[in-house]
Amino acid sequence: MSTPTVQPGLPALPFSIGPLLLGVVPATGPTTSGNTVQLVGLGLGGATSVLFGGTSATIVGQDPLGLTVTVLAPAHAAGPVQVTVTNAAGTSNPASYTYVAVGAPVAAAISPNAGPTAGGTPFALIGSNLQGAAVTIGGNAATVLGTDPTGSVLFGVTPAGPPSGGNVPVVVTTAGGTTSVPGGYTYLPLPPTVTGTVTPSTGSAGGTFTIVGTNLFGASVLFGATPATGVTVDAAGTTVTGTIPPGTSGTTVQVTVQTAAGSVNAGSFTYL
Repeated sequence: MSTPTVQPGLPALPFSIGPLLLGVVPATGPTTSGNTVQLVGLGLGGATSVLFGGTSATIVGQDPLGLTVTVLAPAHAAGPVQVTVTNAAGTSNPASYTYVAVGAPVAAAISPNAGPTAGGTPFALIGSNLQGAAVTIGGNAATVLGTDPTGSVLFGVTPAGPPSGGNVPVVVTTAGGTTSVPGGYTYLPLPPTVTGTVTPSTGSAGGTFTIVGTNLFGASVLFGATPATGVTVDAAGTTVTGTIPPGTSGTTVQVTVQTAAGSVNAGSFTYL
């Protein structure tokens, strides 16, 4: 019978060493599933099973050196549980992990509470239990940058909003529930611009006019002090059409386009 070769100065071990679990990071998490947890130890390579209080976790990564195993913790009732790792060499010693009941989120305010429709505005959402929150503004996902350690302030960036602007809801969702920010968030439309002048520049009441530009959503049009009728704006907010209002033959009036974001000169119009 051959004798195993042993490095000089080290005794031969009569048994194999199984996995040794030194700890889990983080050591706490929500009662819902999906929290990413890293198990740290020795001899963890080739892990085939990780149990949290007897419930299997999903293994998503392993260190080739057998020092770490990354898992998604399963759902479990609040309280401490024992975590073990099993591989071909056996089952590890247990390490503690505590499930914490997540309170319902509270969203008291968003600052600033208004910004341009293009989005990209940094904001802070004030409340509590905001850890791990997803935020939508007007139904569109905001970019969440993170929270402070207490979960009372969430930092993010607004998504783009409706081109015409307006007030929209801000909804915050965590594992503990869903809530809305009082007052929501207001998208401010961009000021209107006009390319060229009103077409035609001469004519009679009852005729049709066209004005081309940008950010013309919700526009009204004045010929002098008289509002045009039948004013419509295309879906892109680039073209306004309507009916020329009554005016005095031979007079020239200023044409003005007005939106919620401001007004702009669209040239002059002469009544024939």
